[in-house]
Amino acid sequence: MSETLASTKRPERERIVLVGAGMAALKLLEELTAACPGRYDVTVLGAEKDAAYNRVLLSSLLAGEAADEDLTLKDRSWYGQSGYRLFTEAQVSSIDLAQKTVRLTDGRWASYDRLVLATGSEPIRLPLPGAHLPEVVTFRDRADAAKLANLSGPDKSAVVIGGGLLGLEAAYGLAKLGCATTVVHIFDKLMERQLDLKAAATLRHQLEKKGIGFVLSAQSAEIVGDAHVEGLKLADGEVLPADMIVMSCGVRPNAGLAREAGLEVRRGIVVDDAMRTSDPHVYAIGECAEHAGVVYGLVAPAYEHAKTLARHLAGEAEAAYAGSLLSTNLKVSGVSVFSAGAVEAEEGDDIVTLADPGHGHYRKLVMRDDRLVGAILVGEASDALWYLDLIASGAPLGEMRDDLAFGRSFVATP
Repeated sequence: MSETLASTKRPERERIVLVGAGMAALKLLEELTAACPGRYDVTVLGAEKDAAYNRVLLSSLLAGEAADEDLTLKDRSWYGQSGYRLFTEAQVSSIDLAQKTVRLTDGRWASYDRLVLATGSEPIRLPLPGAHLPEVVTFRDRADAAKLANLSGPDKSAVVIGGGLLGLEAAYGLAKLGCATTVVHIFDKLMERQLDLKAAATLRHQLEKKGIGFVLSAQSAEIVGDAHVEGLKLADGEVLPADMIVMSCGVRPNAGLAREAGLEVRRGIVVDDAMRTSDPHVYAIGECAEHAGVVYGLVAPAYEHAKTLARHLAGEAEAAYAGSLLSTNLKVSGVSVFSAGAVEAEEGDDIVTLADPGHGHYRKLVMRDDRLVGAILVGEASDALWYLDLIASGAPLGEMRDDLAFGRSFVATP
């Protein structure tokens, strides 16, 4: 007989079932606790064995620079003390919009008045020959980090497919564990969405100093090996020897549940300004959601989704999500990198660049109509949030413009 995870009778409080127990889901719970504590009867269903943890630190965990407990965001006790029922290793298999129920793979089920999907995204696995071999790993969660750590060692070699953020983070972790590591990227520059050519070259040079090799403008063709990985064959015939292959070619929204239930799905689960899907009782936040044609794969927009939805659920009629300014501000394999707004200039824009190749520093500012519209910082990013505020506000630069590239401490502000 199947077991229900929530009351089948309509309680005094509305029932919210939250599918997903990651960072976006936790942010929603924190915001609900602050905005309307106790207003809803909340059940949280997480597919992983752990509740929300800091995925940003996965590379540090792999590299041995962070312990497993350092990734914990809230103890499990916090959920109960806050009035939330948390179930982990609870994989949802289907949603019945008409009956307002969700069913788990083990037969358990839960009824809802409002459903929130925070199912995140899933790593893309290239359909290469040999991709089934046991040493072909993605880099997305704690289990991936643990598997890579077990495969690694000073006598091992690794090839990472993908020169975006996650690929570089995986490469850094593997190199720190002593693996001879090579990154293969289909584009001619690293982090092509966030960096221009000079910034990408600066980052590459700094990562090469850390022992990471690169093969750019290269297409992966086949994973070589019979029972175990022996290498990666490129489209030009070159074979890169490897004991393991890390596929880090991006992610796609985990929208299968929503699609099968009949919700509108394009790249992600389509939502309006209140984070509401095509069903008025169902919402979506985080990496699985698509707002105004955009899917964000970053933590900051997911948190903004959560804040908007919490305000909406708290009864704020004016709560509306207006989209996020895309920005990256973190350490990529130990190198500070910041990017926001316009990476490449348009005709008529003013561009200021500062470069110090010896120290691995690069700075580029894009200005349009006396306003800062884009910034890239590599190697030194202490002024990143200040530049981000200037871009977001659209404030006229005025007298700041001449010294803007030198940083906040050089600019005379009113």
